[in-house]
Amino acid sequence: MSFPRSDYDPRRVCLNPFPEFNIGKHRRTIGIYLAGALFALANWTFLDAAILSAHAHPPYDEPQIPPPVHVTFVDWVPGICSLLGMLIINIIDKDRIKGDDGFGDPGAVWRARLFLFIGFACMAGGLAGSVSLLVLKYIMHDYPEQYTYYGYANVSQNVALMLSAVVLWIAQSVHEEYDYQLSL
Repeated sequence: MSFPRSDYDPRRVCLNPFPEFNIGKHRRTIGIYLAGALFALANWTFLDAAILSAHAHPPYDEPQIPPPVHVTFVDWVPGICSLLGMLIINIIDKDRIKGDDGFGDPGAVWRARLFLFIGFACMAGGLAGSVSLLVLKYIMHDYPEQYTYYGYANVSQNVALMLSAVVLWIAQSVHEEYDYQLSL
């Protein structure tokens, strides 16, 4: 028979606490800017593929043959799901997920964790959708590399959006040096 650890709280969902990173005085600001850069890179990559697709020309030696594939609305759906999941995740109050007391409604922690799950499910669905779209629409038809770039850009957009959400989550969980935690 083993005894629970001294810092064990039976209300916790996970045994491990939230990570704390020490990267200097401006760690929160650096994390927020890094998340913004990843977000911009994600959307720039996909918009580049969408613009290239809109202006795709047939090969010069065969001008009668149109380009075999274009970016359509189906290609936008995984990115929209990932973006929606990112918004849901970063709207949630981090203290409610930790289960800190002080919230009048005892179901608030449960609802916050449910919304966190829904947000991560949207992001995972977006990533799975972009990978399946890459395989089914671009790789299985054996298009030239200039057209498979559209699928790779879609996958890289979703991966960068997921990384951006994680970096922003960690950056917002870190307290600044001059933050005060007031409680009555």
